[in-house]
Amino acid sequence: MALSKCKIGELVTLVDERNNIGLREFYGLNIHKEFMPTVANTDTLDETKYKVVRKNRFVYSGMQTGRDECIRISMYKGDTPIIVSPAYLTFEVTAIDKIIPEYFFMLFLSPEKDRLGWFRSDGSIRSNLDWPVFCDFDIELPPIEVQQKYVDIYQGMVNNQKAYERGLEDLKLVCDAMLDKLKKDNGAKKLGDILKCIDVRNKDLITATVVGININKELFPTVADLENTDLKKYKVLCNNQFAYSPMQTGRDESIRISLYTEDDPVLVSPAYFVLQLMDDEILPEYVMMWFLRAEFDRYGCFLSDGSVRASLDLNRFFEIEIPVPLSVVQKSIVDIFKVYNTRKRINEQLKVQIKDICPILIKGSIDEAVRLE
Repeated sequence: MALSKCKIGELVTLVDERNNIGLREFYGLNIHKEFMPTVANTDTLDETKYKVVRKNRFVYSGMQTGRDECIRISMYKGDTPIIVSPAYLTFEVTAIDKIIPEYFFMLFLSPEKDRLGWFRSDGSIRSNLDWPVFCDFDIELPPIEVQQKYVDIYQGMVNNQKAYERGLEDLKLVCDAMLDKLKKDNGAKKLGDILKCIDVRNKDLITATVVGININKELFPTVADLENTDLKKYKVLCNNQFAYSPMQTGRDESIRISLYTEDDPVLVSPAYFVLQLMDDEILPEYVMMWFLRAEFDRYGCFLSDGSVRASLDLNRFFEIEIPVPLSVVQKSIVDIFKVYNTRKRINEQLKVQIKDICPILIKGSIDEAVRLE
């Protein structure tokens, strides 16, 4: 029989290797089934309680599967081991005579499996998908040689994306090096000497589109209920203006500021500040590059006050200095940064496309196995 059926529990074995080798690379798992460095403060954590993840080992979290409509699972492909929370489960595919580990991971890069996880999750507040329930899932398996054929296709696409990503990081290094050099070669200016506040209210109801700022310095449509809100009090944000929120800078270790680059104006909260450059020789994209640097956030966190909200008030923000070279130098750096951002968007699109193609590859492998019967 070319196509076989078995349960996940027959293919995998839990591995509980604790960190007695001194690793301090703390990682988590996101809803895109990717490993990400933890954003929490790890200085006081006892790393010996954390679980080791080695190459080709899987990490699984059954928490919030129903809420997020996503099975949080990923296969680690790095050569250097990392550690993850003891709340995660780590396992390996051990029935390699029945399934290739990469093929196993491909099975879960599909909306269909995420919907199944949501359907099978429990009724708790966290909507968990417990490990025994996960292990009870039935999966169809083509012969190993058919699996390998489709794994090779998937791996080829991933390798191309990773090569593209490595070039992306080279561009980022160039930008960072150029900015670091400017700190030594150019006189710095206070932000208060190059930026001014613009306070245009939405009294004529120019627009009803309201945006906020997240800790990644991105503008996003507000999720607040605005049904009974007086939008005439909101501030208008126009092209090449900055939106700045002083709140929670110290708590989040991020200065919430973003450059608006669209043509049509939007609205921001009256609690935000709208800022605009006073000199046309200073490029807004160049200034935003400084705002995106980790050192800028660290300094903002240091300057924030001791209130519950750990705010960075505008006067303190205006005291921060950045180098301001000639406009031609600014433009050369911005041009490279624009290429970096374009490639970054393309790279994210490539990752989405690879994930979207996986269900097609899985279906193709099953169809081929059926034809072989």
